[in-house]
Amino acid sequence: MSDTLTRLEATIAQRLTASPEESYVAKLHAKGLAKIAQKLGEEATEVVIAALAGDEAELVGEAADVIFHLMVLLAEKGVPLDKVLAELDRREGTSGIAEKASRKD
Repeated sequence: MSDTLTRLEATIAQRLTASPEESYVAKLHAKGLAKIAQKLGEEATEVVIAALAGDEAELVGEAADVIFHLMVLLAEKGVPLDKVLAELDRREGTSGIAEKASRKD
């Protein structure tokens, strides 16, 4: 995992227990899983809009927001990013069509 993601994951874990008045992560955590998931969805929509608008700087910023909010969601659920990366490793070299066909319904 990149050093950036490792540091971010540690920071998010630490801030989950911080005061909501002092930490955005703690504020999201206090509002609960549904709010965190909603925020991730909003950020994903903003990525799509930025991609269609063709503004690279905006797309980069929104993509960073999606990764951040996804990591907050994973932390809230107690899922380490390493598990997600391991799943990506497992899928590496497999056709997306074949991988999707192999999933259970």
